[in-house]
Amino acid sequence: MLRRLFIFLLPILLGACIAPQPYPSSITLPAPVVTPTVRPPQVGQQWIYQVRNVFNQEIVDIVTETVVSISPQIRIQRSGLKAGPLPEEIQESWGYVLQDPQWSPPQKFQQALPLWPEKLIPGWSHFYRTRYQVLAYPDGYYYWGLVSEAVNWERISVPAGQFIVLKYHHENPYFESNDVFRVGNYRQEDVWLSPEVGRWVVRRSFGRYITRGVFWFNAYWEDYLEWELVSWK
Repeated sequence: MLRRLFIFLLPILLGACIAPQPYPSSITLPAPVVTPTVRPPQVGQQWIYQVRNVFNQEIVDIVTETVVSISPQIRIQRSGLKAGPLPEEIQESWGYVLQDPQWSPPQKFQQALPLWPEKLIPGWSHFYRTRYQVLAYPDGYYYWGLVSEAVNWERISVPAGQFIVLKYHHENPYFESNDVFRVGNYRQEDVWLSPEVGRWVVRRSFGRYITRGVFWFNAYWEDYLEWELVSWK
């Protein structure tokens, strides 16, 4: 019961610690009569994002993601203008990720997890649990929980244009880290998925963690980043 209460209160507690930051501007739309399907993958599809530090709005990199294989797995090759080659994203099937490079360090899951809500219907939600490995340390397995919630259909403008998107929210409460000095961890992200594009046009995420003797009010920050779509094909 205490753990459930902790999970419920943690986003509120952490939210109170975050100074207001510019948030993507969008217009809420009614749900479509016929739910759109997400564009299927094809070799050569590509998305280019500018990655921004939310705190100071500095662009920290330009990342290019390209589909290089769709069988037997979907592999998305990634590279940064500044960072150079980045870990690949590997999906078991379209929208279900096995190797996720979104967080640092990248994760390899025991069971594939959905990248976006399985039902693109506002109000739909589900909780998933699995374990993951860190790519550089394949002998360890760590608990991972995912809360996935579809929020609203919206219209949003980004450098690549204007899109109708499904906004969804992901949380990872009380997951295990491979860093033995961490005793508590929390991550969350808001994502604007464009079925037309076949990927998100905005993705905004942050993580917090504590070590022994540190309270959540003073939790340490992971990166607080926002990805915006610059171009796609």
